[in-house]
Amino acid sequence: MSEDRATAADPFRDRVAVVTGGASGIGLAMARAFADRGARVVVADLDTDALEQATRELAARGADVVGIPTDVSDRGSVARLADAAVARFGGVHIVCNNAGVAVPGELAQATRQDWEFTMNVNFWGVVNGVEAFVPRLAAQRAGGHIVNTASMAGLVGMQWLGVYCASKFAVVGLTEALHRELRPHGIGVSVLCPMVVDTKINENSVRLRPAHLRNAGDAPLAAPGLLVGSVRPADEVARRVVRGIERGRLYILTHPEQRELLRRRAQRLDQVFEEDEW
Repeated sequence: MSEDRATAADPFRDRVAVVTGGASGIGLAMARAFADRGARVVVADLDTDALEQATRELAARGADVVGIPTDVSDRGSVARLADAAVARFGGVHIVCNNAGVAVPGELAQATRQDWEFTMNVNFWGVVNGVEAFVPRLAAQRAGGHIVNTASMAGLVGMQWLGVYCASKFAVVGLTEALHRELRPHGIGVSVLCPMVVDTKINENSVRLRPAHLRNAGDAPLAAPGLLVGSVRPADEVARRVVRGIERGRLYILTHPEQRELLRRRAQRLDQVFEEDEW
């Protein structure tokens, strides 16, 4: 969020926050965190039952909230989300392109359906969000902030998560570029890269997968090596997102063990330039 345009009382008060994948997990936790800071909230999700429940919960907490059914993989659906948000609240200031799915498994066994499903939501969902909301943020000239949800799997390649990694590495690269492009407009950009968070992403990824992109025998699973590191609650992740927006951070990380993993990656890259290697 543009610091020079933030209100003295609270930079979130009366701002409008849109959260995709907002009916559960990290998305719902972010919606709660924004609402608790006085923001008006637009919750977008494909799961209409969960969306209705989340909207009721937020309203009971005193939030000014609206729920809008949205398929982030559908460009038109995201464009309609943007139109509806502006029609309801008059503008948008915080956009969290958060909806995501996970399809664990060996790359050699990945199907075309696995690739299309994962990229449609995790990558194209972010692209659709950027396309729908960035021109609006720029035209408003009121600052704002975009948070794209990637993963630690978008910073370090991980076994059994190759398809997921590909989608999340793409989100990280997109966000780094967008951060540089929107800085002159006073619009902040962050990429959220959590490790394991206490959500139902595996189960929901199977339950909400479109029929034409399903594989025979699809079922929730945790592939070997998938659950690496501690498990953090979604509310803790949301607090870090709020702080990251306030501080204008490009990278929002969530687990202390990430530091060593990232250090080792940087060290491996740096070693390439040693005299005996180069």
